[in-house]
Amino acid sequence: DLPHVDEADPMAVSMGYKHDGATVDKAKFPRHTADMHCGVCALYQGGAEWGGCSLFPGKAVNAKGWCNAWEKKV
Repeated sequence: DLPHVDEADPMAVSMGYKHDGATVDKAKFPRHTADMHCGVCALYQGGAEWGGCSLFPGKAVNAKGWCNAWEKKV
């Protein structure tokens, strides 16, 4: 079990990471849409609820989360 990314971590703040994508500030991150979440991101390396992310080595992000580095998994 990896420790969860802290939303107040400077890297998380700079990327706009939120554990719940529904709370993303649309004014700051207008490209975010409801279907964009960590669980379907190319950087996500996790399971159903929490998992690793190549952007945050050694930390876990929420599958329902989002950050500005989001890229669609193909």
